[in-house]
Amino acid sequence: MFRPFLVLLLGLVSFSTLPAAEKPNIIVIIADDLGYGDLSCYGATELTTPNIDKIAAEGLRFTSGYCSASTCTPTRFSLLTGTYAFRQKGTGIAPPNGPAIIKPGTETIASLLKKVGYATAAIGKWHLGLGDPKPDWNGELKPGPLEIGFDHCHLLPTTNDRVPQVYVHDHRVLNLDPKDPLWVGDTAPDENHPTGLKNRDTLKLDWSHGHNQTIHNGISRIGFYTGGVAARFRDEDLGDEWVKRSNSWIEAHKDGPFFLYLASHDIHVPRMPHERFQGKTKLGLRGDSIVEFDATVGEIRKTLERLKIAENTLIVICSDNGPVLDDGYKDGAVEKLGDHQPAGPFSGGKYSVLEGGTRTPFIVSWPGRVKPGVSDEVACTVDLAASFAALTGAALPENGCLDSLNVLPALLGEAGAKGRDHLLQQDNNGVNLGLRVGEWKLVKQKNQVKTQATVSRKKAAEAGGKGPFRLYRLTDDPAETKDLAAQEAGKLEEMKAKMEEILTKGRTRVVQ
Repeated sequence: MFRPFLVLLLGLVSFSTLPAAEKPNIIVIIADDLGYGDLSCYGATELTTPNIDKIAAEGLRFTSGYCSASTCTPTRFSLLTGTYAFRQKGTGIAPPNGPAIIKPGTETIASLLKKVGYATAAIGKWHLGLGDPKPDWNGELKPGPLEIGFDHCHLLPTTNDRVPQVYVHDHRVLNLDPKDPLWVGDTAPDENHPTGLKNRDTLKLDWSHGHNQTIHNGISRIGFYTGGVAARFRDEDLGDEWVKRSNSWIEAHKDGPFFLYLASHDIHVPRMPHERFQGKTKLGLRGDSIVEFDATVGEIRKTLERLKIAENTLIVICSDNGPVLDDGYKDGAVEKLGDHQPAGPFSGGKYSVLEGGTRTPFIVSWPGRVKPGVSDEVACTVDLAASFAALTGAALPENGCLDSLNVLPALLGEAGAKGRDHLLQQDNNGVNLGLRVGEWKLVKQKNQVKTQATVSRKKAAEAGGKGPFRLYRLTDDPAETKDLAAQEAGKLEEMKAKMEEILTKGRTRVVQ
């Protein structure tokens, strides 16, 4: 007769031990092409990043923080959806006229947080496609961010080395004159169309490879476009635009809770920081762009402090992939590198599945909640969805966020908290893969990627082995130069089996 009461009592006891949902403001600031060694808080000595350093000193700096892919589009897809990008076709680097990659109905960080009362915004670089089957540049650009959980967006629609150089504000190109329609295509509209190939002498930033089609602002790009002159922006003003739009939106939603996805473009080519940052470092335009990114972070932090909401705001600073020097423009990144090591102690960089391609700066700050320090736990941007859901009490659907693991205790720096026990890393299209499990790293290298030696300070980034499968012990060999596949045959087979399980099972998040 006392059984129902006992069950109810036990239920109440069990419920009382669960952590209460918290709803701080959340800002994810994702840099573009920022390497592990590009910040002074991660060991850079040839430049300083005081604003990010301050946030790192107040929060938790991860030494094993990762993005999931070594190029931009797949990392951004997996960050927002919580699912490895290789699981969906068409998640490689998006072309200028590419359709929306994240389809309406897909669960995202924004949609999860919106369900528990958050205002949501995406500001900055998008590069996840717009429209279906392609963007309608002169009409409504949908589906897009507003169809997957964001209330507001102000975007660089693709990436700035690709056309067009316009802002997308919610569903439309900002300041577009209907009398001057915007056309975007894959081939030149006519034989007289100015390009970096034919009109190279007019460029203010010369190209080294690939970026020699339509010219805008003295810089040639990938792809072709005409019209939309009133809507076009100046490269030098991008950083200030993100600050202005972000601060305005934060102020409008200061009563919270809010989620801001702020995607900077600074360090990606073409590197053209505002004039006030040019020449600030001895590393050329790439170094100057890092300093501009640091200033952007500082301006956001100033706004939080001015509005007295810094104490109730969780900030994550991360990157979409590792560093690259010459990525298509002659901007001095190679010649002026000096002693700077963009990838820190790691081999590889952008496009590579070696550690330099995906192990990047990863900082979590929440004053008064995250204890300052350094964490060696493994955390990845793909985990933000499940971790934010756990923090705020949002329910994760069974068929969404398939690879996002709840590592919230590790992100908050709680005593004894563990991060991921494994992580799959991919290149642009998931052809080459890396699997880290503890101290071990398996590399499945189908294609040889010629990574600049100067990024990692190695004679060749892929010199650590020649077979399709390579095995490294990261504790002894963080630069992945000593292939142990032959000596550790048992461990090699164990890691290969684990990789195959991840690839074929279709998910890694276990439904409770």
